[in-house]
Amino acid sequence: MQKTTEKDSNYDHLDQMSINELLTNINKEDQTVPLAIERVIGNIEQLVEVISEKMKAGGRLFYMGAGTSGRLGVVDASECPPTFGVEHGLVIGLIAGGDSAMWKAVEFAEDSLTLGWEDLMKHDITAKDVVVGIAASGTTPYVVAALKKCNDMEIVTGCIVCNSNSPVAAEAKYPVEVIVGPEFVTGSTRMKSGTAQKLVLNMISTAVMIKLGKVIGNKMVDMQLSNDKLVDRGTKMVMAQLDVDYKIANELLLKYGSVRRAVDSVNN
Repeated sequence: MQKTTEKDSNYDHLDQMSINELLTNINKEDQTVPLAIERVIGNIEQLVEVISEKMKAGGRLFYMGAGTSGRLGVVDASECPPTFGVEHGLVIGLIAGGDSAMWKAVEFAEDSLTLGWEDLMKHDITAKDVVVGIAASGTTPYVVAALKKCNDMEIVTGCIVCNSNSPVAAEAKYPVEVIVGPEFVTGSTRMKSGTAQKLVLNMISTAVMIKLGKVIGNKMVDMQLSNDKLVDRGTKMVMAQLDVDYKIANELLLKYGSVRRAVDSVNN
């Protein structure tokens, strides 16, 4: 059976389209992605619930994939410490071929049946953790084999794929199948499939971090103060919480290092 992600584009003669036609048609296709995600929110919810439970009990979240899928997982993992103030290593992104594969494809790395588990073992993976495989095709051997091994070791598994009835989804205990249809450029899963995966990753990490108490109200109270923009944002958050002027709020923020600690220093 042909994969949905490999089906012929709904458009042809792309090379004869004007720039406006190209952009308009790509945009039309992109608008279908959130609707595809809406259909599987229940599956995402189940995955978020189990990740939250495991992380509250001291576990970690691993993303793993190859190519675009792997890169998206690494990006989401890398954004958790600055955004939510969690330690590096709580959310970990693994890409077939290692760090160099972020910038340049590593030939045949995704075809390995052993490399995925070896990468997880480097991080001393245990049954406390959760592993989410990311694969647009749903067939990436690097991911399939790693999830199978995780299941053997009673490690909770999930996935984000863009084809129905895939080997990756078959191995995942909490599968998320976002069926976005054929790509604008036939087979180019960096497009709609990649967008779908990015949106789902945003949903997973954000919802998990909120459930871990890393957001109060709608504010990132534990964000790292890594640049002037974030210091200014944090200062204004402290101002609003404590009803003090900018100077006092800024002094408290810089002294205590986060909005949460600055506010707690006064309220407690």
